[in-house]
Amino acid sequence: MDLLDIFKALSNRTRLDILKRLKDPVHNFPPQDEGDVHTVGVCVSSIQEGVGLSQSTVSSYLATLQRAGLVEVQRVGQWTYYKRNEEAISALAERIGKDL
Repeated sequence: MDLLDIFKALSNRTRLDILKRLKDPVHNFPPQDEGDVHTVGVCVSSIQEGVGLSQSTVSSYLATLQRAGLVEVQRVGQWTYYKRNEEAISALAERIGKDL
């Protein structure tokens, strides 16, 4: 886990907001037709609607969060779902507490 890559991913207010919103997806995003948000994740269109940005911008932000290891991706048919990588976030918090 490269701290610089993670901090770069979190340095954008909207990416940070998306990660925070994914902590409680039921209350932070519109309902979606398929899949339990806690198991499968939240589809890009729901995230897009929740943050009010274009699909391409949201997809780019999610790709950045994924490369940093902060979100997990699951593809189901034509849909892509995102959820927080709680293990990585916990490891990051522990590392910050120890190293900084």
